[in-house]
Amino acid sequence: MELELTKPICFFDLETTGTNVVSDRIVEIAILKIHPNGNKEQRSWYVNPEMTIPEESIAIHGITNEKVADSPTFKQIAKEIYAMIRDSDLGGFNLDRFDIPLLAEEMLRAEIEFDMKHMNSVDVQTIFHKMEKRTLGAAYKFYCDKDLKDAHSALADTEATYEVLKAQLDRYPELENSMKSLSEFSQRKQTADFAGFILFNEKGEEVFSFGKHKGKRVVDILETEPGYFGWILNADFPLYTKKVLTQIKLRGFNSKLS
Repeated sequence: MELELTKPICFFDLETTGTNVVSDRIVEIAILKIHPNGNKEQRSWYVNPEMTIPEESIAIHGITNEKVADSPTFKQIAKEIYAMIRDSDLGGFNLDRFDIPLLAEEMLRAEIEFDMKHMNSVDVQTIFHKMEKRTLGAAYKFYCDKDLKDAHSALADTEATYEVLKAQLDRYPELENSMKSLSEFSQRKQTADFAGFILFNEKGEEVFSFGKHKGKRVVDILETEPGYFGWILNADFPLYTKKVLTQIKLRGFNSKLS
């Protein structure tokens, strides 16, 4: 089943130096952009992470330090990447828990104000896990009856993810073929930031998801314990989490003035 699109969707995949959203970096990014008329664009970039790629990561994706030594840094290609995705929804495998948070960190380090207020995100892994609970290779075999060759090649993974999503729509008639509906179905939790440190409660209010203030409203803690804000800004939290927290603080400050 082909996707019903009202605007483009960009399936993307990252290969990285590791799995820490705050400290690890992208070494390869591939984007498959599907337009509402069915046209496709596909781009990939090797990226110099400006740090040593650990051997355990090289063993997974095969991208060595020598291979990316002469590649551009993420900051040098960030505008080009953002121009490709800014008008689109986003799709991927394990998208919400890893790829989007890490991409957001790289964009913010490159001084690009990346946010998703006008984007849906469709995490094909979540749909798969809710329906079948497997991995990308198994998903590709299960839904498409194909073996995934070149696994952990970003280009191969984006193409496989796109095909799996179309096959999921064929297999599950209860899935609505719209990016908004698929985005809602594939989300695990409603988060204010990408990394999940700030969630929404049943009333749609931001609450902390961790530490001594877990479950408490952010606005209340910022009011009664202002030092907590400074601690988070100076601690090892994602840049996007700090950005969201600052926005909440400014929102509360402006509401007092009005």
